[in-house]
Amino acid sequence: MKTEILFRALSGIILLGAFLISGAFRKRAREEGGTIERKQEGWLALSLRMGLAFPLLLVLLLNIFYPSALAWAHFNPPLFLQILGLVLAGGCLPLLWWVFSSIGKNISETVLTKDSHELVTRGPYARVRHPLYGTALVLLLALGFVFGDWIVLGYCLAGLLVFRLLVIPAEEQQLLDAFGEEYECYQARTGAIFPWFR
Repeated sequence: MKTEILFRALSGIILLGAFLISGAFRKRAREEGGTIERKQEGWLALSLRMGLAFPLLLVLLLNIFYPSALAWAHFNPPLFLQILGLVLAGGCLPLLWWVFSSIGKNISETVLTKDSHELVTRGPYARVRHPLYGTALVLLLALGFVFGDWIVLGYCLAGLLVFRLLVIPAEEQQLLDAFGEEYECYQARTGAIFPWFR
């Protein structure tokens, strides 16, 4: 019981750290590079984002503060898998910092490209075109193992599909329109979400 409380507390600290890192860098990007109104993406993108993000946040918070509410979705992972999950989740924090500090003012809450957007190919972007999505998926997978929750693991799979089939193609079309052949060459030498997946 004490181990479970400790794991939930550490998971909460990791999630809070991820939100603080994201929030600080996004605030700076809005101040330095401007913003794109979310409504410019269209209602479908906004609906998908809200329809997936809010329930996921609720599930994560319930797993931390009131796990018995999701008892029907829990399984009993072995202790080593929970510890591995915590290590992976904790490792996502410096990775998030690296991703956000590399992309700088170019980060956006939409799939649209800012007028002042620069093609970033340094840091994690030297190997991966969308390391933020990859980091988010690893964080979800890790927390799914820590919590022993099928819903979180299902969100990880759903996120992979949504990113790969909807978000990345829309975002990359914007980048192709902005950077043309330079972006095509960048696509050819990097993975989309993970370095080994072209």
